[in-house]
Amino acid sequence: MNVHTSRVRIVQEKRPLRLAYIENFPEPVRFGVHGGIKHFYKMEPEEDLPATLDYLVAAVAG
Repeated sequence: MNVHTSRVRIVQEKRPLRLAYIENFPEPVRFGVHGGIKHFYKMEPEEDLPATLDYLVAAVAG
């Protein structure tokens, strides 16, 4: 049986920007907020970015 352990380090930049450094990938994955999420949290980010929820939905759907 093969087992994979995902090694990820999350860095909180200026809220809501977060960077996920994933082992064996040179560039981090950038997370933030957009659309209804930013309205729910009453914030206006400098840049709209996919939220962690977007990545979860994409992973399950893919």
